[in-house]
Amino acid sequence: MTYAGLGVAAVVGALVVALVATAVRGLGARWWAATALAAAGLVGLTVVFDSLMIAADLFRYGETALLGVRLWLTPVEDLAWPVVAALLLPALWALAGDGESAGEPVEERGER
Repeated sequence: MTYAGLGVAAVVGALVVALVATAVRGLGARWWAATALAAAGLVGLTVVFDSLMIAADLFRYGETALLGVRLWLTPVEDLAWPVVAALLLPALWALAGDGESAGEPVEERGER
């Protein structure tokens, strides 16, 4: 399996979990916007720090398993993992919640 195939499978799995969390917990546009913002930040940090680590020759990729598209020095396949983290971790947190609307701030839920 290529890096791209593995990355796509992981992103699709994380997206399914996020969609289930949306349906079960009633997460709205605000939750998805926050998730997208987190994903964008993680992708940006991944491009910078992966590129620095690749430039320092800390690790290498098997070139035959790559698509060849790079952002700076980071293979585009490597950007699947921050997207998976940004989708999967908040979705699992929402699913593991106490049943209240996980997408609303505490003050809007009326907690004491």
